[in-house]
Amino acid sequence: MPEDRTAPISGIVDVVHDVGDLALSAGRTDLAARLAQTRNRLEDPAVRVIVVGEFKQGKSKLINALVNAPACPVDDDVATSVPTIVSYAAEPSAWVIDRPESEDAEPRRREIPVAELADYVSERGNPGNERGILSAEVMLPREILRGGLKLVDSPGVGGLESSNSLATLAALSSAHAVLLVSDASQEYTEPEVQFLRHAMRISPNVAAVLAKTDLYPEWRRIEEIDRGHLAGTGDVPIFAVSSDLRLLAAETQDRDLNSESGFPALVAHLRREVLGRAEVIHERSAVHDLLSVVDQLGMSLRTELNALLNPEDTPRMIAELEDAKAKADEFRGRSARWQVTLTDGIADLVADMEHDVRDRLRKVQREAERSIEEGDPGPIWDQIREWLDQRITAAITETFVWTDERSRWLSEEVAELFSQEEAEFPAVDVGDARAVLDPVDEIAHLDAGQLSAGEKIYIGVRGSYGGVLMVGLATGLIGMSLINPLSLLAGVLVGRRAYREDLSNRLTRRQQEAKIIVRRHIDEVTFQVGKQLKDRLRMVQRTARDHFGAMAEELHRSLSEALTSAKLAATTYTANRDERVGSLQTRIAQLEQLRAAIPALPDAPAAGILEVSAAEHSHPKAVTP
Repeated sequence: MPEDRTAPISGIVDVVHDVGDLALSAGRTDLAARLAQTRNRLEDPAVRVIVVGEFKQGKSKLINALVNAPACPVDDDVATSVPTIVSYAAEPSAWVIDRPESEDAEPRRREIPVAELADYVSERGNPGNERGILSAEVMLPREILRGGLKLVDSPGVGGLESSNSLATLAALSSAHAVLLVSDASQEYTEPEVQFLRHAMRISPNVAAVLAKTDLYPEWRRIEEIDRGHLAGTGDVPIFAVSSDLRLLAAETQDRDLNSESGFPALVAHLRREVLGRAEVIHERSAVHDLLSVVDQLGMSLRTELNALLNPEDTPRMIAELEDAKAKADEFRGRSARWQVTLTDGIADLVADMEHDVRDRLRKVQREAERSIEEGDPGPIWDQIREWLDQRITAAITETFVWTDERSRWLSEEVAELFSQEEAEFPAVDVGDARAVLDPVDEIAHLDAGQLSAGEKIYIGVRGSYGGVLMVGLATGLIGMSLINPLSLLAGVLVGRRAYREDLSNRLTRRQQEAKIIVRRHIDEVTFQVGKQLKDRLRMVQRTARDHFGAMAEELHRSLSEALTSAKLAATTYTANRDERVGSLQTRIAQLEQLRAAIPALPDAPAAGILEVSAAEHSHPKAVTP
């Protein structure tokens, strides 16, 4: 049974609610709105764990074994075609999200019978995702999911160098953790190791799962070899498991069999390294928000109280507040350093990204054209298409990962500039995106150049006709017939040469056609990737701008109200002074009581394990008169 984590979260939610009510009573609807978002995050702390891997590696059965339920369809010849999310609900249910019919339409979420899930998410029921399903969600009453854990069963990528892996890599940016599943039949392939390297650069928490250990007696040797492959990659834990043993252990309530399945270590990893650390992130975010709101609410109250109690100090205090307000005005303007850095950084990043993707794809194009010129592309066009798809995917993947890293670095730089001369700001991750590449048409087919026997005869006869005619006419001058041994010999020689020239011309045309197909396909990929990555970077810019801009507006409003309160207090009539002082002291005492109820900041997760989410706000240092 998982440990109960709801008590501390519930305590913070109560404090958030009380501080939010106090903000509303003070007329600070902006601060109350921020705390409402904080409360929503605490009450629904979704933690996404994406399960990835090639086809038929045991991903779906792994999820079924984790939740002890047939959440994802499993069969010997059934593969997942649609991402399937498994999450918690008091009653079992299933939902699908349909692809919108137009760009302006919103995706439609509709409920389906749980028993019919396979008809929507498997290759057998939905081959090639012909139904146009974006994703599906299964909700089950399972304790392991109660803490907010969401397991995502991704479609098999059919070779981690394939273009389908791009969508998987894009999804990693929004995931708290990744599980790469590979069965114990063989050691890691180079694409799997490369995928792990890319995943570690994108996702904060990556683990490897060696599945189907019950089917392969040599799984321990495979595990040792895999650990050797990962030795230079980084700290990636490997869990050797058997889903069948886990399901059998759950059915028979056999603890020893459950331990033999290897799942206890994997479940402990999910609870401690994923759920536990995500909970720390949520709590830190809530505490930062609470401290920020309490400080800003107290700023105006303390300013007015100090002006009433120490009127001789009021001019100095007003001067300090006016100076702080002027700085806050600059902070929220477009000329602020963080705004300039963000705008220039995005522009530079877009230019660098476009150059990077074009440079990588031009190299792929040159390699493809050289290989085409070295032989006949027709008979081996399927192999060339597969090779080209892999090389293009590898190039785009590198650009995508590089862009993701650069966007995170830029966000951290903006956060650092924003926090200069202010309180400490945590890193803000605004690089999340769910897509990187729109569907691109497959590489066009090319004529294999195979000639039938009839075509060969036709070409030969067409060429030999001229030779027979010319030599027959020449020999006719000496009395020989049009068809004679010399004219026939000439026809054979000329027909053979015509056949060879035709083959050469056909080869040249196929080579040129193949090059044109490659260029058109790479142009299409360049167009799609450039558009999607630009959209991604624009999202980074908007998210950072809105995030920090809202905080700057809050600070500016708090300083404005504090300044107004100080000026009003300076002219307050003496008869009302004692009554107002008492009211202010009461409200400040309420704030201090609420501040005391805010728990201490939990320890930050280890570096590289979890990033602070985009939703986490920080509090600027309040100006205390």
